[in-house]
Amino acid sequence: MSLFEVGRVCVKIAGRDSGNRCVVVEQVDNVYVVVDGNVRRKKVNVKHLEPLVETLDVGNGFHETVKKAFEKLGLTVWERKSKERKERPKKQKAKKEKPLQEKKAVKKDKKTAEKKEVSEEEKQE
Repeated sequence: MSLFEVGRVCVKIAGRDSGNRCVVVEQVDNVYVVVDGNVRRKKVNVKHLEPLVETLDVGNGFHETVKKAFEKLGLTVWERKSKERKERPKKQKAKKEKPLQEKKAVKKDKKTAEKKEVSEEEKQE
Protein backbone atom coordinates (compact mmCIF):
# COMPACT_ATOMS: atom_id res chain seq x y z
CA MET A 1 0.00 0.00 0.00
CA SER A 2 1.59 3.21 -1.15
CA LEU A 3 1.30 6.62 0.43
CA PHE A 4 -0.28 8.08 -2.72
CA GLU A 5 -3.20 5.68 -3.24
CA VAL A 6 -6.30 6.69 -5.20
CA GLY A 7 -8.40 9.13 -3.18
CA ARG A 8 -5.54 10.64 -1.15
CA VAL A 9 -5.88 14.41 -0.75
CA CYS A 10 -2.59 16.26 -1.34
CA VAL A 11 -1.21 19.75 -1.62
CA LYS A 12 0.89 20.67 -4.64
CA ILE A 13 4.26 22.06 -3.52
CA ALA A 14 5.80 22.77 -6.93
CA GLY A 15 4.73 24.15 -10.27
CA ARG A 16 2.11 26.58 -11.41
CA ASP A 17 -0.57 25.11 -9.14
CA SER A 18 1.58 25.08 -5.99
CA GLY A 19 -0.31 25.64 -2.76
CA ASN A 20 -3.58 24.18 -4.09
CA ARG A 21 -5.30 21.02 -2.92
CA CYS A 22 -5.78 18.04 -5.18
CA VAL A 23 -6.76 14.39 -4.99
CA VAL A 24 -4.99 11.41 -6.54
CA VAL A 25 -7.24 10.00 -9.26
CA GLU A 26 -4.95 7.37 -10.78
CA GLN A 27 -1.58 5.88 -9.89
CA VAL A 28 0.57 5.60 -13.04
CA ASP A 29 3.65 4.02 -11.42
CA ASN A 30 5.85 4.50 -8.32
CA VAL A 31 6.89 7.99 -9.41
CA TYR A 32 3.86 9.52 -11.17
CA VAL A 33 0.17 9.93 -10.30
CA VAL A 34 -2.73 11.71 -12.00
CA VAL A 35 -4.29 14.45 -9.86
CA ASP A 36 -7.47 16.50 -10.11
CA GLY A 37 -9.23 19.02 -7.90
CA ASN A 38 -8.29 22.66 -7.43
CA VAL A 39 -5.49 22.10 -9.97
CA ARG A 40 -5.36 21.26 -13.63
CA ARG A 41 -5.95 17.53 -14.17
CA LYS A 42 -2.55 16.14 -15.11
CA LYS A 43 0.18 13.63 -14.40
CA VAL A 44 2.58 14.86 -11.70
CA ASN A 45 5.65 13.59 -9.89
CA VAL A 46 4.99 12.48 -6.31
CA LYS A 47 7.95 14.62 -5.23
CA HIS A 48 5.76 17.64 -6.08
CA LEU A 49 2.97 16.53 -3.72
CA GLU A 50 2.53 16.72 0.05
CA PRO A 51 0.04 14.05 1.20
CA LEU A 52 -2.61 14.96 3.76
CA VAL A 53 -4.46 12.71 6.21
CA GLU A 54 -7.78 13.09 4.38
CA THR A 55 -8.98 10.64 1.74
CA LEU A 56 -11.95 10.93 -0.60
CA ASP A 57 -14.05 8.40 -2.45
CA VAL A 58 -13.49 9.45 -6.06
CA GLY A 59 -15.14 6.36 -7.56
CA ASN A 60 -14.42 6.21 -11.27
CA GLY A 61 -12.09 9.25 -11.14
CA PHE A 62 -14.04 11.47 -13.53
CA HIS A 63 -13.93 15.21 -12.95
CA GLU A 64 -17.61 15.39 -12.01
CA THR A 65 -17.12 12.81 -9.23
CA VAL A 66 -14.08 14.67 -7.89
CA LYS A 67 -16.02 17.94 -8.04
CA LYS A 68 -18.87 16.50 -5.94
CA ALA A 69 -16.42 15.08 -3.36
CA PHE A 70 -14.60 18.42 -3.08
CA GLU A 71 -17.88 20.31 -2.67
CA LYS A 72 -18.85 18.02 0.24
CA LEU A 73 -15.65 19.11 2.01
CA GLY A 74 -16.30 22.76 1.13
CA LEU A 75 -13.25 23.01 -1.14
CA THR A 76 -13.12 24.81 -4.47
CA VAL A 77 -12.56 22.99 -7.73
CA TRP A 78 -10.62 24.28 -10.73
CA GLU A 79 -12.96 24.73 -13.68
CA ARG A 80 -11.75 24.88 -17.23
CA LYS A 81 -12.97 27.95 -19.06
CA SER A 82 -13.52 27.23 -22.72
CA LYS A 83 -12.80 30.05 -25.09
CA GLU A 84 -15.46 31.08 -27.56
CA ARG A 85 -14.58 29.93 -31.01
CA LYS A 86 -14.65 32.82 -33.41
CA GLU A 87 -15.10 32.40 -37.11
CA ARG A 88 -11.87 32.88 -38.98
CA PRO A 89 -11.90 35.90 -41.25
CA LYS A 90 -11.92 34.96 -44.89
CA LYS A 91 -9.10 36.24 -47.01
CA GLN A 92 -10.25 38.61 -49.69
CA LYS A 93 -8.32 38.62 -52.89
CA ALA A 94 -7.01 42.01 -53.79
CA LYS A 95 -8.08 43.16 -57.21
CA LYS A 96 -5.02 43.90 -59.24
CA GLU A 97 -5.17 46.95 -61.38
CA LYS A 98 -3.26 46.92 -64.59
CA PRO A 99 -1.07 49.99 -64.35
CA LEU A 100 1.31 48.61 -66.97
CA GLN A 101 -1.28 48.94 -69.72
CA GLU A 102 -2.00 52.50 -68.69
CA LYS A 103 1.69 53.31 -68.78
CA LYS A 104 2.00 51.75 -72.21
CA ALA A 105 -0.96 53.75 -73.34
CA VAL A 106 0.66 56.88 -71.97
CA LYS A 107 3.92 56.00 -73.69
CA LYS A 108 2.11 55.50 -76.97
CA ASP A 109 0.39 58.81 -76.50
CA LYS A 110 3.75 60.47 -75.87
CA LYS A 111 5.23 58.86 -78.98
CA THR A 112 2.30 59.87 -81.10
CA ALA A 113 2.42 63.32 -79.58
CA GLU A 114 6.16 63.52 -80.37
CA LYS A 115 5.50 62.35 -83.93
CA LYS A 116 2.77 64.94 -84.28
CA GLU A 117 5.11 67.63 -82.96
CA VAL A 118 7.84 66.51 -85.34
CA SER A 119 5.43 66.39 -88.24
CA GLU A 120 4.06 69.83 -87.32
CA GLU A 121 7.61 71.19 -87.18
CA GLU A 122 8.34 69.66 -90.60
CA LYS A 123 5.18 71.21 -91.96
CA GLN A 124 6.19 74.60 -90.62
CA GLU A 125 9.61 74.38 -92.26
